[in-house]
Amino acid sequence: MSVWLMVIILLVSGAAAGLVSSIAGLASLVSYPVLLMLGVPPISANTTNTAALIFTGLGSSVSSIKELNSSHRTLWQVAVYVLVGSVIGSVLLVVAPAKTFTRVVPFLVFGAGVLMLWSQFHQSKILDAPKPAGRGVTFFKNLAILLVGVYIGYFGASAGMILLSILIVTLNKSFAVTNAIKNFTCLLANGLSLVIYAVTTKIYWWMVVPMGLGMFIGDYIGPVVIRHVPVRPLRIIIAFSAFGLAGYLFYTAYL
Repeated sequence: MSVWLMVIILLVSGAAAGLVSSIAGLASLVSYPVLLMLGVPPISANTTNTAALIFTGLGSSVSSIKELNSSHRTLWQVAVYVLVGSVIGSVLLVVAPAKTFTRVVPFLVFGAGVLMLWSQFHQSKILDAPKPAGRGVTFFKNLAILLVGVYIGYFGASAGMILLSILIVTLNKSFAVTNAIKNFTCLLANGLSLVIYAVTTKIYWWMVVPMGLGMFIGDYIGPVVIRHVPVRPLRIIIAFSAFGLAGYLFYTAYL
């Protein structure tokens, strides 16, 4: 396969991944399998994918400034826990065997799909004056967000979807605002993880540029799509697509 053909594949798949990422946080449903298809080893595909995902966060964050400006405090509360978790996850990736990584990932992606469907059919109504959550509820919410940060640092594929699902059922915000918080927080976590990856593992930087550019374009368009189309059907479709990705990864890891 020629280099130019690979660049085109990376650009197009990046645009599709960016659009999916902005809508439901599942960019790696597209980008991670494409990198594997192009011959990148699993762990390097993960780190290269993380580097490209920086562009999705940039695109959606620029496009979601209106939503982000309305929830500064909530945004940074979520970000702190995710960033701490991402450092832990990045260290785990460096010290864990590659075989362990490939065998765990299918179950994580499948779980993300289940969580997305669960959140779809168990959404809390947005109240005008919600009651403050108890200490126990707050503790488990923050713990869940911290664990998502660990997952972002360790693998990252579908991490945005997992975080989005948790935020939907724990925050009293509209979907557009919750999605914007997810996008910006994942941008910060991926950036921090990338710093650690850059000095500990191999990243295919020449692939990052075309795929990242495509992701920026797709992710910039995503918030516009969310404002004008029904969200529920999109999220259901993407959740079932996660099951397909999990099956593919299970097949490659075990069969």
